Amino acid sequence: MKPEIAIIEPNTLTALGLRTILEEMLPAAIVRVFPTFARLTDDTPDAYAHYFVSSQVYFEHTTFFLERRRKTIVLAAGETPLLNGLNTLNLLLPQDRLVKAILDLQRRGHERSHPAAATAAAQGNCLPAGQAGRELSPREAEVLVLITRGLINKEIAEKLNISLTTVITHRKNITEKLGIKSVSGLAIYAVMHGYVEADRI
Repeated sequence: MKPEIAIIEPNTLTALGLRTILEEMLPAAIVRVFPTFARLTDDTPDAYAHYFVSSQVYFEHTTFFLERRRKTIVLAAGETPLLNGLNTLNLLLPQDRLVKAILDLQRRGHERSHPAAATAAAQGNCLPAGQAGRELSPREAEVLVLITRGLINKEIAEKLNISLTTVITHRKNITEKLGIKSVSGLAIYAVMHGYVEADRI
């Protein structure tokens, strides 16, 4: 079952921009946009893994979102402190910084939900797996990391001491397994699954 994300934002352009970013970052997720809180509650409001909600809607329906605090991200126009322990997302950031901010929110949420796994990953004790049935081999993971660092095929071949043909084969396998073709998409996947840290790309 695919995870579902709700965006509750009256501004159509803001909602569609965020939806596009989230769909690229999380190709396996279903992202739904609701212009009003009433539209969300007409749907199945508790079916969502995350709620990206405008600050206006949040303040009008605080009780609903406080009950779903861990799943709620308040959309703000500028830097704001955490609201009652809720995560906030500054929509005025440039796209690359906005993506990193979303990744940081995801990482912090994962650490709160799975502290032992987060500690093991931070210590390098485990290599994250790909999506179910599409795990990357250790060599493919190495190639993925080097791709995210901006190396071209020839540089990857030299760094790993393998042939250029082998690098091309690994890249093909990675894109087929993950269903991601762009380098930016692969970088987002690598950060979200712990292969690289966001500040190293």
